[in-house]
Amino acid sequence: MGEATALVKARLVELDASFRSPAPGGLSVEVQFNPETLKVTYQNRPQEQKSTGDQRGNSPRQVMGAGSTKLALQLWFDVNSPGAGGERDVRALTSKVARFMLPASPAGASATTADRPAPPGVRFTWGTFTFDGLMDSLDETLDFFSPDGRPLRATLNIGLSGQLEIVPPTGGGPDGGAAAGPTAGTRPLSAATAGATLPALAAAAGVGVAAGAGPDWQSVASANGIENPRLLAPGQLIDLNLSAGVRLP
Repeated sequence: MGEATALVKARLVELDASFRSPAPGGLSVEVQFNPETLKVTYQNRPQEQKSTGDQRGNSPRQVMGAGSTKLALQLWFDVNSPGAGGERDVRALTSKVARFMLPASPAGASATTADRPAPPGVRFTWGTFTFDGLMDSLDETLDFFSPDGRPLRATLNIGLSGQLEIVPPTGGGPDGGAAAGPTAGTRPLSAATAGATLPALAAAAGVGVAAGAGPDWQSVASANGIENPRLLAPGQLIDLNLSAGVRLP
């Protein structure tokens, strides 16, 4: 008989401010039961771009702004099943997942600053599947109670949103070799800090620097649908991963 394969459990892991790595000492939750299905939705955001020149009556051109990827999954928790850790109320288990919805004030923020609390980045990982984003929805259903009114079983419907990315998974090419590129939804976004401007972020990331040209923050603004590059909300996620000198048509 062949050797039994160990069961790999899915996890939700808090990401650091760069949205690239797990946060040191951050929240990490192993699911009690793996989901049955994962639904990934890819969505583009059309934008109108006004025609140039003096011609009259020209219709605006449709260009693509920043796209997004969404992940939907369902998790189950039951205090009467293995992995409950002796808890008597299922909410002791589900509250750990719900913490990914809670915004946290940026470091150094005070009541007099304009810093807006933002929820942490979260990585859902299960075997070869990885998705980085923000938890933007969470529905909890309590459907089994003890005689004294304690909820014992719960179903969580979770929605995560990330950046639009469609690439094959790593290590799973059709020829048995490793596939190039990250898994869908994992290309990192940059979070704007309080007082940051788009030109400064683009310059720090080296966007558009080629042959002596300055940072092409205009392309970044157009691709992300940013109207005011000098007025960014703290925690706003921005895709700075653009090729040098690339502009939208």
